[in-house]
Amino acid sequence: MGAFTVASLTGDENPLARHYTRFRVAERLLLTGHSHQAWPDVAAEGHAEAWNDAATFVDEKWGRAMEKADRVRSGFATRIGATAGEIALGQNTHELVTRFLSALPLDRRPRLVTTDGEFHSIRRQLDRLAEDGRLEIVKIAADPVATLAERIGAAVTDRTAAALVSSVLFGNARIVPALGTLALACGRTGTELLVDTYHHVNAVPLSLEEEGLAGAFVVGGGYKYCQLGEGVCFLRVPPGRDELRPILTGWYSEFARLTRRHQGEVPYGEGAARWSGATYDPTSHYRAARVFDFFDAQGLTAPLLRDVSLHQVAVLASAFDALDLDPRVIARDRDTPPEEIAGFLALRSERAGDLAATLRARGVMVDARGDLLRLGPAPYLADSQLRDAVSALGHAVRELPATR
Repeated sequence: MGAFTVASLTGDENPLARHYTRFRVAERLLLTGHSHQAWPDVAAEGHAEAWNDAATFVDEKWGRAMEKADRVRSGFATRIGATAGEIALGQNTHELVTRFLSALPLDRRPRLVTTDGEFHSIRRQLDRLAEDGRLEIVKIAADPVATLAERIGAAVTDRTAAALVSSVLFGNARIVPALGTLALACGRTGTELLVDTYHHVNAVPLSLEEEGLAGAFVVGGGYKYCQLGEGVCFLRVPPGRDELRPILTGWYSEFARLTRRHQGEVPYGEGAARWSGATYDPTSHYRAARVFDFFDAQGLTAPLLRDVSLHQVAVLASAFDALDLDPRVIARDRDTPPEEIAGFLALRSERAGDLAATLRARGVMVDARGDLLRLGPAPYLADSQLRDAVSALGHAVRELPATR
């Protein structure tokens, strides 16, 4: 186990940075931890291993690749309180969400309930289904977040096939409370529940059992807080759901039965295997397996990472408050307790896009979503880097051209 503690990772020097030399995290102000965290150096070893296995074993590499996929399933399962057998993998969450949608009885229950705060992988697909006109898509206002789960629960009926909601809102990092009550409401009406945990996994400790989500479908991925890079996402399938027959699956879904001839219905595997896709580039799983091993070896557990994140967001907030900027130009939410916010600081400004562009041009990597400027720390950053980034933000705000 590594010797890292909250004290060692929160100061003006961060020893974890030495494991990220290829991304030069000690030299750059990378405040996009909520979007794309740097990869530890061991990720490059995963890439090399994938290449060497392909060169050595050619088409016989797949047994080794499947071992990496099993490691990825285990890594995700550990971080959400599930079992590896409940995890189906995909290249992105959209692919997995559409597999989920394809299993729903939309002819009998042509209604889907969601929120206006979902990420685009869900938002755009449901908007397109609404545009098609054959389904009723109900969008519940994400604010106020304190009552969001209750309001979604009140909107599900026996005509509702599924409710789709995030456990952490991607725009402002607010943690959605009481999703267990929504799960109960869905259970009473026979409605499936899909929870998007992308901004939750490895940012805030998560136990599906403790959250009352043991019966929920869950999606998430490794592009952000897990540091796995692209192409590594998961769908957690609750146990005992083999009556569902998702349409949008690939030949891996019947992999165990390929040697048998079948007549009648298309066959499926059991458990999460029935939600599988098809041939993919396994390099992402080689990389991810190395990174999960690195996290485990260094003792970078979700509780430790949460404590570091809370400290770092507090440093950003304190530095921002010290700037004493005009709140009509840019402001932060001072009313929400820190424990109700996940992995980044969201600042509200009508000029968020302009500020993000200015900061990026000056080497401070942030992003904007609508009128929200998002500053996302990461566990390899030093407190001094966070303060330097906020100082640059202060200069950018004061240099904004006046608007009418």
